[in-house]
Amino acid sequence: MVNSAAPQTAARTLADFAVGLRYEDIPDAARERARQCIIDTTGAALFGSRLPWSKIVAGHARNCGGNGASRVIGTALQVAAPAAALANGVAAHAFELDGLRKPSAGVHPGAILLPAALASGEAQGADGKALLTAFVAGAEVMFRIGLAAKQTTEALGFHAPGTNGPFGSAIVAGRLIGLNAGQLTQALGIAGSLGGGLLAFAKAGNGAMVKRLHMGRAAEAGVVAALLARDGYEGPDNVLEGKFGYLESYARDGDATQFTKDLGRHFDIVNACLKRYACHITAHTPVQSLQELRAEHGFDGDAVAQLVVHAHHKILSHHDIREPQDVAGAQYSVPFCAAIALYYDVNDPLAFSETALKDPRVRALARRMQVIEMGEQEKGGAWATRVELELQDGRRFERFAEEFKGTPASPLSAAELQTKFMRMAGPHPRAAVLHAQLAALETVTDCRTLAINTSG
Repeated sequence: MVNSAAPQTAARTLADFAVGLRYEDIPDAARERARQCIIDTTGAALFGSRLPWSKIVAGHARNCGGNGASRVIGTALQVAAPAAALANGVAAHAFELDGLRKPSAGVHPGAILLPAALASGEAQGADGKALLTAFVAGAEVMFRIGLAAKQTTEALGFHAPGTNGPFGSAIVAGRLIGLNAGQLTQALGIAGSLGGGLLAFAKAGNGAMVKRLHMGRAAEAGVVAALLARDGYEGPDNVLEGKFGYLESYARDGDATQFTKDLGRHFDIVNACLKRYACHITAHTPVQSLQELRAEHGFDGDAVAQLVVHAHHKILSHHDIREPQDVAGAQYSVPFCAAIALYYDVNDPLAFSETALKDPRVRALARRMQVIEMGEQEKGGAWATRVELELQDGRRFERFAEEFKGTPASPLSAAELQTKFMRMAGPHPRAAVLHAQLAALETVTDCRTLAINTSG
C-alpha cells in the first residue's frame, strides 16, 4: 500500500504527472514528433518481423503467450499483452532501424514504448488519442530517467535501454490499463527489478543477436509491472534515487534532479531522433559523410588509399569492432558500417546484411581504416565525426558532420517518412492503409483496427 504521508519520491512525482497528463496538454510539436516515432517504429517492426531472430521470439510468444487480444506485428498471432510486447519490441529493434533521443540518453522510445502501448491498448480497446498520450507520458518519464544516469550506464557494461526502458513502458501500460497514481508508483517500483541487458556481445565477437532482446524485454517488463501493480503487487517507491536504486546501481555520479526537471513544462519527446540507416546511431554521421563524398566525387572503396574517422571516446571504447561475426555485430561497428558506405547503397536497409558481412572488400577496408579520438578542440556532440580520405590517385577529402537526416535539427519530411515506412513495410499486404491510419492516429477509435498484422 502507498503511504500518503511518505516523502514525495521521484517515482511518485512521475506517476502523478503521467496519470494527470491530458492529450490537450501536449504541445503540437510534441504530438507530431510522437506520431512520427510511432509511424517509423511500426515500419521498423514490420521489417524486423521477417528476420530469423524475430521469428524465434514470435514463436516463443505463440508457445508461451496463451490467448489474448494483443497482436504480434507482421504475423497473424494474438497473444497475452506481455508476450506481444516482447515479440514486438524485438521486431522493432531487429535491424537497428528504430530511433532514439538526440543528444543520447540511452533511450529508444519507439522500440520500447510502442510495443507496450499496442499490447496494452489492444487489450483495452484504447483509441488513438489514448495511445499517443500514453506514448508521450512514457517518453517524458523514460527520457528523464535516462538523462539522470549521465551516459555512465554503458561504461559499466549495461545496455542502457534495458535498464531505463521498463520504467517508460510501465508508464505507458499503466496509463492504458487505468492505474491510479498510487498504483503507477508501485508499477515503477516493480519495473526497477525487471531491468537488465549486458553489453557483453560488443566485446565477445559473437552473440550480438541478444541486443535485439533488450528492447523486447524492456517493453514486456513494463507491461508485467503495470499488471502486477493493478492486482496489488508492490515495489519500492524510492526505486530511482534510493539506496541500491536505479541511479546508484546503474550509474556513476548521476544527477537525481533530472528525474523531474521541467516535468510538464518541457516535453522532451521533441528531441526524439529517427534513424536514416540500418546501423547503430554512432555510425550515422560517418556513413552519411562517406555516402555524400562518394556521390559527389565518383569513387568507391577500391579507390581508397587511407581512411581516418575522428570520433568521440565511446566509439573507440564500444564500437571499434574490426572483425564482427554476425550482422548485429557489424551494425554495431563504426569501421564496418563506414566500409559498407563505400561499397553499398546504405539507404537500403539490406545493405547491412550477410552479403556485406561476408564481403572481403568491406572486411579488408574495415581492418585497415583508422579510428582516432577527436581532439578536445573539435566541436559537436557525442555522435559528431570527421572523416578524412586519401584516394589512390592522390585526391584528399574531409568532412565533419554532427547532424543527419532524421535528427530534430534535420527532420524527415512527411513524404520522406512515408517513403521510408513503405520501404520498411515491404510486402506487408496493408502497408498503405496502416500508414494512413498512423498518420491520422488521433482519429482511430480502436487501436485493434490498426492494420499491423497479416490477417483481416
